[in-house]
Amino acid sequence: MAKTAAERQAEYRKKRAVAGNNGERRINTWVATGTALALVRLSKRYSVTQRDMLERLVLAADQQVVSTLDPDSQEWTNYFSVTQ
Repeated sequence: MAKTAAERQAEYRKKRAVAGNNGERRINTWVATGTALALVRLSKRYSVTQRDMLERLVLAADQQVVSTLDPDSQEWTNYFSVTQ
């Protein structure tokens, strides 16, 4: 019997969790219209996908925080113990 669209989608998502070096995670959220439009503008300006732009922005913000932390501190441990 052929798989339903929902079954194919579930299989695809399951594989994505282990894709590449570290897998991928799905983010599904609503943002303000202004934020969504800004993401579109930024991605067009830099000729990248919205996914690429979002990844760049988040990783840059994360690196900015990490650069202020002492690797031997409790703050470092607390920052990196956040999981989801």
